[in-house]
Amino acid sequence: MAASTPLPPAEAEPGQGGSANKRQAKLAHGSITGHLLRQTAPAIVGVAAIMSVGIIDAYFIGQLGKAELAAVAFIFPVITALQSLGVGVMVGINSVVSRALGEGDHDRALARANLGMILGMVTGILLGLLLFAVRQPLFRLMQADAQVLPLIDEYMAPYALGFPLMMAMMAMNGVLRGQGAAKSHTAVLVTYSAANWMLDPLLITGAFGMEGFGVAGAAYATIGGWAIAIVLAFWLLGRHTLPFSPAAMKGCNWRRQLAAISRVAGPAAFTNSINPAGLAILTSLLAVEGQAAVAGFGAGGRLQSFAVVPLLALSGSIGSIVGQNWGAMQYDRARAALMQAALFSIGYGAAAALVLYLARGWFAELFSDDPQVLSATTQYLAISVWGYAGYGMLVVVNGALNAIDRAANALALSICRVLLVMVPVAWLARDALGTQAIYIAEVSANLLGGVSAAAIAWWVLWRRPDATAHS
Repeated sequence: MAASTPLPPAEAEPGQGGSANKRQAKLAHGSITGHLLRQTAPAIVGVAAIMSVGIIDAYFIGQLGKAELAAVAFIFPVITALQSLGVGVMVGINSVVSRALGEGDHDRALARANLGMILGMVTGILLGLLLFAVRQPLFRLMQADAQVLPLIDEYMAPYALGFPLMMAMMAMNGVLRGQGAAKSHTAVLVTYSAANWMLDPLLITGAFGMEGFGVAGAAYATIGGWAIAIVLAFWLLGRHTLPFSPAAMKGCNWRRQLAAISRVAGPAAFTNSINPAGLAILTSLLAVEGQAAVAGFGAGGRLQSFAVVPLLALSGSIGSIVGQNWGAMQYDRARAALMQAALFSIGYGAAAALVLYLARGWFAELFSDDPQVLSATTQYLAISVWGYAGYGMLVVVNGALNAIDRAANALALSICRVLLVMVPVAWLARDALGTQAIYIAEVSANLLGGVSAAAIAWWVLWRRPDATAHS
């Protein structure tokens, strides 16, 4: 991949480090629609690759049996929540790096980039050790039965020890995304996913005369993918303007820069993990209905994750565009980008819902031929898909809020969506509606979350722009 072309130096401004090595943010000028397309199209490929890992894992694990597929259904919301912590670190780095570039301060962007990468690696080590220690009590709390618990542990033990690799990969991608290197960012994600695809059949079910490791093989494949992707990320960083160079932090106020990253990364991590945490609660409520209900919910959830790939990609690309334009005080451009992204979310969400609803039976058969699992999966897809447009609005607005250092608003929105809508609706309606209560709770949370997100975006970016710009 060719190195990015350095942008022309910008004039030094007082109070921005006095560096002569300043560059203009490339997303702060030119066509907003063009930037959205160029940043989002590669991101769709990358996010699709990431989401396909879960589907391919489920496909090969489903060949092992219903208990193994149920184990994956318990694991899925937990690892999604853990991955969301990595996404939070990536979003935090993206936010501070893109705004520093928008302000024209390349040296500060470089210092923040390297501090963010080191933060990701250290955080990954600490969280991985914690996850290894609590993995068994966690899934007992989620009501996993005695047959499924050993299968879950086969996956989670190696996954926890390899978790620091995922956090490192996400941190590096935050640096690539913050400087608008969408193709390089995507290359890292595709490399990880492709490695995982190739290792899955070999390590899960076995191939070429080699016996597979079962559920544990899926974890080994994931760890192998992370390791390969990190090697590529290091190389790509060196070909852009913000390479991995810890010496760049020398002389910077690292506590202040760490606070700037954490102010976004902390709330963003919790924001991204709130939804899978809510899904984990829904999974535990479904556990009383049996393995088939849990397996169907897990299979449907993985299909849904793949269906919303363009929305997730857009929520990532909007952060770089809004962040650089907000940092450059091009507020109208930032608002225009968010408006276009929101309209796309509504249109795409409705179209994706219709496709999955009409073909729900065919999609369900990809994961299992068990009649009970098929029934649970098709029922889930018949109800849950109608909330995609609202979900798209929610994640896009959250991406914009994180970019302008309003991560606390995004966090509050996500907490209210899960704790005030999703969980209460599921809990109160489950006696009367059974499993359908879980699906109705999810679609209600997505629709109300989307409406609330639109209202918050209008208040923060349009109604009170001056307060936001100077926060």
